[in-house]
Amino acid sequence: MEIGLLLVLGWVAGWLTTVAGLGGGVFLILALSLRMSPAEALALSSPALLIGNLHRLAAGRDEVDRRIAVPFALGALPGSALGGLLVLAMPPAVLQLLLVLTSALALARALGWWLPRPPAAALVPAGAAIGAMAATTGGAGLALGAVLQSAGLTGAAYVATAAAAAVAMHVGRIAAYGLGGLVTSETMVPSAVLAVAILAGNLAGGCFRKRLSARAGARIELGVLFACVALALFGLA
Repeated sequence: MEIGLLLVLGWVAGWLTTVAGLGGGVFLILALSLRMSPAEALALSSPALLIGNLHRLAAGRDEVDRRIAVPFALGALPGSALGGLLVLAMPPAVLQLLLVLTSALALARALGWWLPRPPAAALVPAGAAIGAMAATTGGAGLALGAVLQSAGLTGAAYVATAAAAAVAMHVGRIAAYGLGGLVTSETMVPSAVLAVAILAGNLAGGCFRKRLSARAGARIELGVLFACVALALFGLA
């Protein structure tokens, strides 16, 4: 895949996630899946997204709500590993359909048509389920947002805790993808290019976010989700 295109997609993904708190990873996977299989897109993007979330976690480590992040990660790590193993056996058409469904549910949530409210006591099983979703569709950040918002997190605490949870999910699924031969020495070069671009997008998004109103941030999130649904439907066609 062209280096220039990887740089653009990675930068946009980092910028979107830093500004809106979610959506960049889904956008990246959907865009990549237009040029390769969904499984290859998941495997190629995972190491880069891990680095991007590690960067966001390091920047906001003092804002992480550990009461939420730790139990969620305890479920997310094994859940994402199991989901990663399932990807190895799924036909590409099934994975693409899951991408469409995940994007549509995220848009429905943003529009207020579907408002999940998982109880705080369910953080470990919720982490396992969302971790499996991360490995099979890449859309877990959208479901993760519902969990964090139901726990009352907003602003910097929301972004930092989301990054901590995402790190656990990425570690689990990368291990599974590697075991199945999807993450190899050949995929690490384009993954590294994506990682550099995501870090640049993170920095640009961080500067932009400081001047952004809550209303504008919500509009950006909604626009990202509409774009994700469109990309998912295009890939299915």
